[in-house]
Amino acid sequence: MFGAVTGAALTGAGLSAAAGLNAFIPLVIVGVFARFTDVIELPSELLWLQSWPAIIIGLVLLAAEIVLDKIPGVDTVNDLIQTAVRPLVGGVIFAASSSAAEFGDQTFWTDHPLVAGIVGAVVAAAVHISKTASRPAVNASTGGTGAPLASFAEDAIAVGLSFLAIFIPILVVVVFIVLGIMVYRIVTSGRRRRKHKSLLQTKNRLAREAEQAEGKGSRRERWKAWTNEYRERRGSRGSSSDSDSAPTPATGETPPSAATPEAGTPGPTTRSRRERRDQPSA
Repeated sequence: MFGAVTGAALTGAGLSAAAGLNAFIPLVIVGVFARFTDVIELPSELLWLQSWPAIIIGLVLLAAEIVLDKIPGVDTVNDLIQTAVRPLVGGVIFAASSSAAEFGDQTFWTDHPLVAGIVGAVVAAAVHISKTASRPAVNASTGGTGAPLASFAEDAIAVGLSFLAIFIPILVVVVFIVLGIMVYRIVTSGRRRRKHKSLLQTKNRLAREAEQAEGKGSRRERWKAWTNEYRERRGSRGSSSDSDSAPTPATGETPPSAATPEAGTPGPTTRSRRERRDQPSA
């Protein structure tokens, strides 16, 4: 019993995980296999999955998902919209595929479709959150050019995981381990890259502030030196003018050339002007 229930659970978990990457790949695969082969026999309440309208609508939505998920920026918006779609599809796919994978009298998942739906929704939501967390790191590290490559890789993993879940469900465990390691490495490397970039920006900002502070200090010092030099020059000029009018140290008298004429006594310049004025003109 345990082996049959576990095998059915791995089938449902693998398809639900594929729905977490691309909701419509496992939906179309399950519908096509259920309609054209005997590999999957859907329970009566989920037979609508193999109807032509469901398959055609799934193919149209799959084409739109493939295109939108390859465009940087648009892929983020698409992931936000798919936050409700992928877990819902994962729950439906888990309930359908796990019930179809059961055989004999082991009908745990068939008898408990609500439990199957919840488990599938949780698995799909976990994979979807991991994809949503890793995609911005890929876009940031590659400048957006890595979005198409990452999307193609996710689609390929979804297709391969769907076929493994149907035909070799035990390998789903290996795929889960590999996916977990890949997501962990992408997310942690993106965080380290962002942290390094933040530290580099902080270092450059501090260097610019130091240069600005040094420039202000040098301008202040040059202004201070120029002011001191100007004051020294003014002081030297004032001392030289005072020394010219000061008495001589030997006699203590003012030199005749520097003597001030007495009041009422005309100076030599005034007498010469008067003599020129008094002389008769020729």
